[in-house]
Order: sequence, then C-alpha cells, then structure tokens
Amino acid sequence: MTDNTTLLESIRRTLYETLGESGEIKWIKKLAGGDINQAALISSGNTRWFLKYHQNAPVGLFAAEAQALMEISQQDCIRVPTPVTHGQNGKTAWLLLEYLELGPDGPHASLGEQLAAMHAVTYPQHGWSRDNYIGTTLQRNTCNADWSVFWRDNRLKPQLEMARTAGYGRSLLNNGERLLDCIDQLMDGHQPAASLLHGDLWAGNKAFTAAGQAVIFDPASYYGDRETDIAMTELFGGFGVDFYAAYRAHRALPEGYHVRRDLYNLYHMLNHLNLFGAGWSSRCEQLIGSLLAQIS
Repeated sequence: MTDNTTLLESIRRTLYETLGESGEIKWIKKLAGGDINQAALISSGNTRWFLKYHQNAPVGLFAAEAQALMEISQQDCIRVPTPVTHGQNGKTAWLLLEYLELGPDGPHASLGEQLAAMHAVTYPQHGWSRDNYIGTTLQRNTCNADWSVFWRDNRLKPQLEMARTAGYGRSLLNNGERLLDCIDQLMDGHQPAASLLHGDLWAGNKAFTAAGQAVIFDPASYYGDRETDIAMTELFGGFGVDFYAAYRAHRALPEGYHVRRDLYNLYHMLNHLNLFGAGWSSRCEQLIGSLLAQIS
C-alpha cells in the first residue's frame, strides 16, 4: 500500500523544486479512481488539487499525460484539468492536477461543438512527438503520412502481438493477421487530416462543471483521424444525441464511417483484452469476423 506520508513529501518537494511552493501538503480524502489509477484530493493552504497515482507505473506514464493535457489546453477549444506537476515516490508515479468540481450531467451539445473545434487542430502527419499510454499499454506514435499504415503498424499490430504473447486463441490471432492484410481495403482510400485527438474518449473521461462547462481528461492523445474519438464515444455509450448533432453540424462524418468505426474500436477492445483478460476475447473475435465479412 502506498505510504501517504512519503507520497505527500514527494509532492511537497517537487512543488518546491518546480514552482517554489513549500507549504504543508495535506491528504483530504481518497477519491474514486478508474480501473488503472488511484486518486485522492489533497491541499496546500486554500488550494486543492486532484492527485492521480499508480504503483509500478510504466516509465513516462504521467509525463505523457501531462504533455497531452497541456497540448489540448493550449488550443483553447475545450476545458481540461491543468496539470501542475508530476513525479515519482519510490515505485509510485504521481500526477498533480487542478481540482475541478465535476458532475456527469451537462450540455452535450456544447461538448460536441468544442470537440469539433479541437479536431480542427491538425498536424502534417499522423502520430505524436512521443509514445504514450492507453491505460498502461504502450501506445506507439511513430509519425506516418499514410493513415492506413499508421493504424495498422502503430495500433492494431502491437495489440495483436501482445495477444499472441499472452496466448489468446488461434482463431482470433489468425483472423487478426488476415485483417492486418486488409486494412487498405477497409479504409477504401480514406486519408483524413491528422487531427488533435483525446485518444481515449469514453463516457468516464468527460464531465461537466456546475456552470455547465464540458471537461475532458485522462487523454491518450496523438494526431490522427478524428473519427477515432467519435467511434469510441459509441463503443460504451454515454454521449447524448445532442452531442452527435452538434458535432456533425460543425464537422460532418464522411461516407464509410460505420465500417471504420468498428476498425477503430477493435483497437480499444483488443486493449481491454490485453489489460483485463479473456472475457474480451469473444467480443474481439466477433468484431474481427464482422470486419472481414465487409471485404469482397
């Protein structure tokens, strides 16, 4: 179990080294976390912060997240929690963020409009300046001008390689290899602009302030097809019809989206398989089969 005393001392020391702040850090309470990280509310004087921490975290987990939050914030399109600093306490990595009072309900139309504005921010190639993580899985972001190649080599192929190493079913893996050979057919010439993405946009990674301002967090950002963010909002649900109407009013989705949606969501389903186990195997197999059936 993480020693809160030494964790708070690590934060205090890092705040002093990076910001010149040296006040006492207090642990207020543990907060509900996700499947990957733990969370707490801490304070110094009248300032409260949201703390994320993870034991035995992969190298650079929170440094990459902080960089993504800053990159989104600098576009002034949609609200994210401001990263304060990050560090390491023994085997425990931590990230300190602005604390926001958030709730699940708010104007989804505003969220759709602001996400469309963020997706209008583009880069010459698909990828990012560094690799990062989707959950705790390394996410390769080697830049490539060809979207089909990027998606095959940086997204689906690594996940299938991890599934093979873990010993998952031959049918899933063999059909997965077939699918890799058919990416160009499924993309059907689709070469989108490389948009700034959240990268892990499920309902648990968005919320609203009491004033109704949309906030997104826990990014796995890179530049790529904006449809990948929209696809993930459909994977687990939780985004209202107003969200999709507002988004499409500003940035309509091109023909063929529904096939690509499944191809993009396969990445997240394979990642769930590799993170959480065999319960995801049959769903991955079914989706791969459905995608292969689309090929004439």
